[in-house]
Amino acid sequence: MDLSIVIVSWNVKEKLRENLKALFQSEGDFNFEIIVVDNASEDGTEKMMEEEFYKVEFVENFYNAGFARGCNLGINMAGGDFILLLNPDMRVKPDTLKNMLDWMRANPQAAVAGCHLVDESGHTIRHVRRFPTLWDQLAIILKLPHLFPSILNKYLRIDFDYNKPAKVDSIRGGFFMVNMKNKNRPHFWLDERYFLWFEEVDYCKKVQKENGEIWYTPAAECLDYIGQSFSQVPTIKKQFYFRDSMLKYFKKWHPIWQMWILKMIWPIGLLLTLVLGKMKKNHKPKT
Repeated sequence: MDLSIVIVSWNVKEKLRENLKALFQSEGDFNFEIIVVDNASEDGTEKMMEEEFYKVEFVENFYNAGFARGCNLGINMAGGDFILLLNPDMRVKPDTLKNMLDWMRANPQAAVAGCHLVDESGHTIRHVRRFPTLWDQLAIILKLPHLFPSILNKYLRIDFDYNKPAKVDSIRGGFFMVNMKNKNRPHFWLDERYFLWFEEVDYCKKVQKENGEIWYTPAAECLDYIGQSFSQVPTIKKQFYFRDSMLKYFKKWHPIWQMWILKMIWPIGLLLTLVLGKMKKNHKPKT
């Protein structure tokens, strides 16, 4: 098997349908399997899969197990030389998979790689990041980019050239291809302590610790609808998910005092989230 595609889905039936149809329209001389892990969707996803995509391996969770655990269920079933973690709200082009596989085979130094992502307007999604530090995460918690827009430029790699391939720290988990034969790839499971957020950053960090390489390449392109599942989650709940994952990441990879500083600052961040959300609501134009 050349490629195993693992998709974790939650209440995005229509986007998942588009995603799967696009995958089956892929061109190129390679074989692939698709494994969809559904986290207890209530929008008719199961029925759609049974009726329209019976060739796809479908795993149904009876509760929302989170992204990392859902991915691991699919990874355990995968048999490909390469594994692609693909969000359900993505849509590949006919040549996306072929181009990505060709690039990965020509660049065996890449243990993990991501491609050029674009939004519905065709604009580049700037998804390459440096590894998180205490200072940029404090800025995020305290909403400082609202006052100082350039404060995260280094972390967000604003100067990054998306027209050229490059070795990077981390890439977006929505299109995350792993070379299962790369000798510097750690045993491939995501850390299930993360329910959502930081899973792919954590895995990239593990790869780096094993002297592996993470790459971005413009050789392939994919449309990213960005956060269709996550848009269903209330803002304050998103903040709690983000807080939980951030603290776990810092506890794992940074001096423990940094985790405690972030933990102490987070109540201020949650308060600011509520205040900014209320201000935004009050300034919303009346219709």
